[in-house]
Amino acid sequence: MAGGGGRPRSPPGGLLGMVAVVAGLGALAGGTEGGRGRAAAMGAPSEAGSPRRAAVGLGPPGTGLRAIPKEEQHSIDLVEKNYVYGDTKQEVSTHRAVDSSIILKHFTSFTLFSCIAVNVYVKVFTNSPFLVCMDLARSRGEVIDPKYLWIGPDGKNLEGRMYVNLTETGKLMVMGFKESMSGAYTCTLSHKIIETTTQEERVVFEAYKFMVYAYREADHAYQVFVRFTTRECELAANGQFFEELKKILNNIISDLTCHIIESSYKCHSIKRPKQGLLHELFVSFQVNPFAPGWEEVCHQVPYDCEDATNMRVQEARDRIGEFFSKQTYALKHEFQTVPTIHYVDNSFSVTHIDSCRPGFGKNDITHKNCASCCVVCEPGTYSPNNEVTCQICTRPRVKKYGARSC
Repeated sequence: MAGGGGRPRSPPGGLLGMVAVVAGLGALAGGTEGGRGRAAAMGAPSEAGSPRRAAVGLGPPGTGLRAIPKEEQHSIDLVEKNYVYGDTKQEVSTHRAVDSSIILKHFTSFTLFSCIAVNVYVKVFTNSPFLVCMDLARSRGEVIDPKYLWIGPDGKNLEGRMYVNLTETGKLMVMGFKESMSGAYTCTLSHKIIETTTQEERVVFEAYKFMVYAYREADHAYQVFVRFTTRECELAANGQFFEELKKILNNIISDLTCHIIESSYKCHSIKRPKQGLLHELFVSFQVNPFAPGWEEVCHQVPYDCEDATNMRVQEARDRIGEFFSKQTYALKHEFQTVPTIHYVDNSFSVTHIDSCRPGFGKNDITHKNCASCCVVCEPGTYSPNNEVTCQICTRPRVKKYGARSC
């Protein structure tokens, strides 16, 4: 099957010229080139930097944060520009006669505020937003002698780590985020409260917790259903037609490193009102973005691989949809005799399919604010393949994030 210059073109004749209207649509494959990837900014930005693709309890953003349902509107108060603040909901306990602590020593009394965790979702290989070691209200007021202690998921102090950007005002950014970096990031803020009249000093400790999860965009594919009228179900040309149809569709999308997989057809007898018995081929196939060579395309845009493959497969879907949308016109205007096998008008339909990379999965309960994300599998769960969900280990030996086996 020969192709023209630029984008592949379907053949003008051959087998389908005898049995189906598909053959008359050789010029249908013209159009634009395939998907383009979007490179993600890396590097170590300053505190005022703007790392891309981090979500804060709000799901995966396009250029920051997506729209928030009304019932989740309270979460927006935790986000300002590129900063994520600790939650303002607190459990308070007061301690006295303590002579030492991790940060400050030799104070006769202090108050401890322990805040609930804030979920943060960071796209793999990008930088997290700045995690702020205080709530939004506290940040807008005066804080006397503040000191900060950040502890990572491994339980160790984050100060001096090469992969973090820790500012003198207690803001933390995790750079080049990987699934293994997921987990609890906690900060203890200590500051003084000085009584105006007595000048008595009281130390306040506030603990803030951020659950930070790596995520990927879901990989998209499309399940297509289409029908063709045929003379009879036992017609030998049915199978030949089906094979030629697959070749034509693959030729249309081959430059996008997409291909047709899981294709099949069945012939059924149809009785419609005021018509005799008809016979139709029910054709189904999947438009998949992982044709041979797709890995090389992703090597060119490693930080946005899913974006690149998703753009390409969407273009492939659109080309195939255009191909079938013009079948009716071709049947009416380009054929003097109706072909034995021809397209059933308006029978083309598409179903969207998502999949996740190994070690990632979707969970719209645990991660309801990032329901469309493929979030890293948590300890005790794993995903060995491209399924959509993480599986629970029957023998929970897995203690790391992003496990691919149990």
